[in-house]
Amino acid sequence: MTFAEVENAFVFMERYSEIKDKLKREIVLLRGRGCVYKKCTFCDYHLDCLDNDGENFILNKSVLDRLTGKYGEVEIINSGSVFELDKPTLDYIKMVCREKKIHTIHFEAHYIYDKKIPALREDFKDFTLKMKIGLETFDYDLREGVYKKGISVKDPAVIAENFDEANFLFGLEGQSLSSMKRDIELGLEYFERICVNLMCGNSTPVKPDRGVIDEFMRNLYPLYKDDTRVDILVNNTDFGVGA
Repeated sequence: MTFAEVENAFVFMERYSEIKDKLKREIVLLRGRGCVYKKCTFCDYHLDCLDNDGENFILNKSVLDRLTGKYGEVEIINSGSVFELDKPTLDYIKMVCREKKIHTIHFEAHYIYDKKIPALREDFKDFTLKMKIGLETFDYDLREGVYKKGISVKDPAVIAENFDEANFLFGLEGQSLSSMKRDIELGLEYFERICVNLMCGNSTPVKPDRGVIDEFMRNLYPLYKDDTRVDILVNNTDFGVGA
C-alpha cells in the first residue's frame, strides 16, 4: 500500500462499531492533532490527524453522537494518544457518557504520557478509566532497537504502573513462538487485559513475516482465542473501525 493510498483510505474509514465478543463495548475512532511521537517504525496510523481542533471536534462529535450506551462501556481510540484530543472533544466525551450511562471508558496513550495519567483519571473521576499502552513486546532489544517504541523502561511492573491494558504486535521478523508466548504470559500477569495485533501490510518499510504469523496461528491462537482477557486482531479492522 502506497502513502497516497493510505491517506485516501483515512477519508473513508469507519469510526464507530460494537465489540460483541468477550468484553462487550462500543468503540469509536476519533481524530486528534496527531501522534507527537511518530517514531514507531511499523506504524502509519498517525496519518489520521488534523492540526485543526475545530474541525476535529466537528468530526468527533458526529462519531460520539452514535454512542448508545447499550453495554455501559466504550473504547475510545484516535490513532495516537488520548492526550492529543482537543479539550472540547474530551468534555463532550464526558457529557455523552453521562447521558448514555456509560460507566467505563477505555483510552490509549503512549508511555511518554505516563506521568499525566493520574491527572486524567482525576479529570474523569466520575467514570472507571482503563488505560491501554501500545507496548508491542517485552523484548527490550526488539521493542527499542527495531520497533523504536520509545519506552526506555525494562521492568514490566514499572511499565504497567499507570496502565490497565496493553497492545502487543506479533508477526514480525525477529519474533519466535517462545517470545510471543512470553509476551502473552507476562501481559496477563501485569495487565488486566491484553490485545494481540497481527502485523498487516501498510505504507511503512516494515512488512509482516508470514512464518511468524503461521507459528502464532498454529500454536498460540487456539490457546487464547476464547480467553476473555485476550483480544486477538488477525486483521487490524477486526474491531470494526479503521480503513
